[in-house]
Formats: sequence, C-alpha cells, structure tokens
Amino acid sequence: MSNSYGTLFRISTFGESHGPGIGVIIDGCPAGLAVEVADIQHALDRRRPGQSELTTPRSEADEVEVLSGLFEGRSTGTPIALLIRNQDQRSHDYSHIQHAYRPSHADYTYDQKYGHRDYRGGGRSSARETAARVAAGAVAAAFLRQHGITVQSYVSQVGAVAVPVGYEQLNLALIDSNLVRCPDPDTAERMAQLIRQTRDRHDTVGGLITGVVRGVPAGLGEPVFDKLHAELGKAMLSINAVKGFEYGSGFAGTLLFGSEHNDAFYTDEAGQVRTRTNHSGGIQGGISNGQDIYFRVAFKPVATILQPQQTIDDQGQPIELAGRGRHDPCVLPRAVPIVDAMTALVLADMLLRARGSRV
Repeated sequence: MSNSYGTLFRISTFGESHGPGIGVIIDGCPAGLAVEVADIQHALDRRRPGQSELTTPRSEADEVEVLSGLFEGRSTGTPIALLIRNQDQRSHDYSHIQHAYRPSHADYTYDQKYGHRDYRGGGRSSARETAARVAAGAVAAAFLRQHGITVQSYVSQVGAVAVPVGYEQLNLALIDSNLVRCPDPDTAERMAQLIRQTRDRHDTVGGLITGVVRGVPAGLGEPVFDKLHAELGKAMLSINAVKGFEYGSGFAGTLLFGSEHNDAFYTDEAGQVRTRTNHSGGIQGGISNGQDIYFRVAFKPVATILQPQQTIDDQGQPIELAGRGRHDPCVLPRAVPIVDAMTALVLADMLLRARGSRV
C-alpha cells in the first residue's frame, strides 16, 4: 500500500499538513523492546519546525502521544500507535493556491491522480508527514541499538559548499553542535551563511546528506529484488525533495578501474573477515558484508519560493503566483533526522527478515 513501508517491521502513516494531526502505526515490533518515549520526542525535536533561524518559523511542539503498544517502557508486541497533533496551522496562507498549480509541487499530479486535493500546505504531499516516520524511526533505532547497530547522518553539502573530507575523518559526535548539523565546524559556518543569504533573497538552496551505519552484521538484505541498497534507495527517494541516492563509491566509482575499485578481503587479528577498502559501501550482491554502510542523499532546493513565478491554474489559464506562508530556505538541517529514521526502518526490517533466512 502506498502509505505503508516494510515487510516484517512495518509502518503505516496517516494525516495531512493542516489536519488535526499526523501519526503512524508500527506493526511487527518485537515484544519486550525497551523504548523510551523521551527518545522518540528527542528525534521529533530534531525534525520539528521553528527550531532555529535557518528553518521555517512554523511553531509546532510535535509532542508525541502513545496510543498503544508500549507499556511500562517496553513494547508489548501489539501495534504501536503514535500521534502528533498539529497546532500551528495557518490554512489561510494557502487560499491563493486553491486553483493554482505551483511550480515543481504535487498540485497538478495530485489532481490528475485523485481529481481532488487538499491544497492547505500540500495536504498529504507535505513534508509534515515525515514527522510520523521520524517517530517510527526512533522505535526502529532502539531495536537496532539492541543489536549494536548505530545510524548517523549529517549535512555534507549545501549548494556548492561541501565538507572537504570523508566521514572517516570527521567527529560525528559534533553533528548537533551547530544549526546546520554538519560535523565540520568551519564548513558548517559557511553553509549557515549561504542559507541566510539565500533566505534573504527569498530563494531556496539544496545539497547533500551523508548517512553512516556502523555495526551491521554481514548477511542483511535479499539477493535479487530486495537488495539492501535498493531498499535504502527506495526509502530515501520516498522523502520529500530527494532527487538522488548513491552508496559507497557511487558515481565517482565510474572514474576508477576495476583494479582500483575492488575491495580486497583479509582476516584481521580477531579472526574477522574485513576488506582493505570500502568502495562497496558495506554492501555486496545486495547483502551487507559487515563493513560500514555509507551513502549520500541529494535534496533539491525547496520548491516554494517567495518570488513571483509564471504558472497556470486548474483551468489551464496562465497566472502569476508568489509563495506565501512559512517555509524552509534549506530543508537539509531538518532532513537529517528523517534520513536517520528511514535508514533505521530499513535495517530493522532487514534484521527481522534475516532471522528466517537460515536454519
């Protein structure tokens, strides 16, 4: 179903940007998992609007309500229902687009698919829906931690401003030390300045988020259609504003010869199978090989800009339209916890699926 993701660890999200609230049902979470509501809230706080000068000023507390599935700090094995109520809707900000098709938005395509759409903030197409994923991802992350797996993502590029080194040379503990969520302080300040300049021009800017997963055992993923990197790619491409996904050496790997690109195996002093390089990004044949999994996700500039643009209305008539309301000049700082969440959801599902693949 289009509103659900996962096979064994499965989520279904619901709600619209300007409705009463949004939420998620998590089915398949094993019983007895220690889940702190404070951890779910922390993840939502990292994603919520109005958290800094670099994000949309929409003010939402995004307080999570647990409706079912958790009792005395542990999962019960029944569906976990989480609700986040909307509190700061300004639907009148969108009255001017009731019949307009905003450039690079889902207005026209939703009309063509459904014949009817919620124009208030984009309704179901709004990135507000991702708060439900972040809440579910926090539960998945708790499951992964139980198995020694950690997920970390950070902003590695805004516009043309990029972190000059790979994740191995960064202190990822610094991700939340600045507003941009970039663990390289000097680069983070340049990114923040670019975002401020873009905001002051009533424009938007995109960039890249790098994801890093450590502690994944070898053997996760399916060999043909449900390859681990394919599932990660699907999960990332389902996030609003995402335009691309690459893992390991990615497109840069096309510049290498096979003799340079191959990851040679060896056995370390502890008797563990390792590779001397990791161009594969921790995944070979669609299955994890025990090395770090790393990938990059490309985000386009936010489509809503506070500048006049030429477009048409739902009758096909040309009109001039300027964005209104409260929007992010750059989505990347708030998208970091979304990338974390989707990564955790993919791996939690794959971990459960792997349990049944061997006798």
